[in-house]
Amino acid sequence: MIRILIIDDHAVVGGGLKQFLGSVGGFVIAGEARTGREGLALIGRESWDLLLLDIGLPDINGIEVLKQIKAEYPGLPVLVFSMYDEDDYAMAALKAGAIGYLPKDSAPEEILVAIRRASSGERYLSPMLSEKLLNGTVQSAKKLPHDSLSPREMNVMRLLGQGLPLTEIAEQLHLSPKTITTYRARVLEKLGLRHNVDITRYVLTHRLGE
Repeated sequence: MIRILIIDDHAVVGGGLKQFLGSVGGFVIAGEARTGREGLALIGRESWDLLLLDIGLPDINGIEVLKQIKAEYPGLPVLVFSMYDEDDYAMAALKAGAIGYLPKDSAPEEILVAIRRASSGERYLSPMLSEKLLNGTVQSAKKLPHDSLSPREMNVMRLLGQGLPLTEIAEQLHLSPKTITTYRARVLEKLGLRHNVDITRYVLTHRLGE
């Protein structure tokens, strides 16, 4: 039995897939999370064969959730199952480590094929996306300012976005306040921002909170 975890804030998605996969057999929706944080917590509690991940989560952007998952659980197949157009996020998802990208309006037969392939470790691309890739017409992954940040700079940015003072951030990351000040300056420069309040706004806008 293939155990699937869904991270999606729409309960109807999980309910529909439960009913659909239940009629097929061999698959079980063994867990559901409504937010990125809840999903990240669930992943570590049990063993999963496949993760279905939405991008439009209410707390953390799905691509950021995907990056964290692949950093901690590189062997877990993640199939992005999203309402967003493939041209907008497919390449970003694949670059971040997704095993495939599936639009939510896909036909049931295509959803089943995608889940079967992804759960067996085989990359899945929709016929339309595959054709675009062959023709070279698919858009490249969109680059955002924070994509240029190092992992340490990203951590400092998130903590600044939570409103923590430099001294507390230094304690959490086991670094000196002077070093945190240097990282803060780099973050401001790379993001084209001026003040901490701008960082907070940026983190909230892009849903980069941990």
